[in-house]
Amino acid sequence: MTRPASIDAVQQMLSEQGYICDRALGTVVFLSLSLGRPLFLEGEAGVGKTEIARALATGLGRRLIRLQCYEGLDASSAVYEWNFAAQMVAIRTAEAAGGSTRAGLQEELFSDEYLIERPLLQAMRPDAAGAPVLLIDELDRTDEPFEAFLLEALSDFQVTIPELGTIAAPEPPIVILTSNRTREVHDALKRRCLYHWVDYPGFEREMEILRARAPEASANLSREVVAFVQQLRTEDLFKKPGVAETIDWAKCLLALDVINLSPEVIADTLGAILKYQDDIQKLQGSEAKRILDNVKATLEPA
Repeated sequence: MTRPASIDAVQQMLSEQGYICDRALGTVVFLSLSLGRPLFLEGEAGVGKTEIARALATGLGRRLIRLQCYEGLDASSAVYEWNFAAQMVAIRTAEAAGGSTRAGLQEELFSDEYLIERPLLQAMRPDAAGAPVLLIDELDRTDEPFEAFLLEALSDFQVTIPELGTIAAPEPPIVILTSNRTREVHDALKRRCLYHWVDYPGFEREMEILRARAPEASANLSREVVAFVQQLRTEDLFKKPGVAETIDWAKCLLALDVINLSPEVIADTLGAILKYQDDIQKLQGSEAKRILDNVKATLEPA
């Protein structure tokens, strides 16, 4: 599929994949696609940063390549590794046969046959469907040396393997970087990207999202679920529930054939929306009933 020609077309394409975005996010995605600039998305966990890469890849018919970041991630783990086990077998085979010269064996060992491609190298390879979508997820989990390496890789869209030389992308990948802001990412990297803060959605947009992702839920149940989760986000919790938890909770309630929220149902299913025991304990007993009563009092009849 060709890249969308307008902001409305971007929103429509994402909507067809079940991803409902506002005009501001649609605009920055459109600009990222049009200008070939990486897109840096920051926001709380569970607000849909990772999901937009999946929706883009599916909507454009492109391959999704994901680099999951973690503490200690280095360039070699992100780009390539050599298959040492296979290389050792080849060395022993050559020694037993006695036919290969040292130079010939070295050339054979450091060839594509023994190369294990990691996400960044995969994203530089040509693809018949077009440039892939490269998702660099949770960049804030890495450290500054990896950021510096990434800065160079995303500037030139090429990587260097000492034994093979420089490999440049024939067409730059569509790059999405995400951060949960557990630490600040360096300004030099942000300057290479278009930036957008992905916030929790308002009531109406979260209703749209839930209709797209859990269409089996009744309008009344959806309104109660969304309103309850939105109220939870105003409470003093260690980890506020994201949109992903709203969808998970609605699906759990559907699996239990729940028609309306009740304190008992909420108590039984809190693990779908809250992931820390301290937060769950705060919502036990009368606290969940208080929030539910407030929700039902503020909701207009569906």
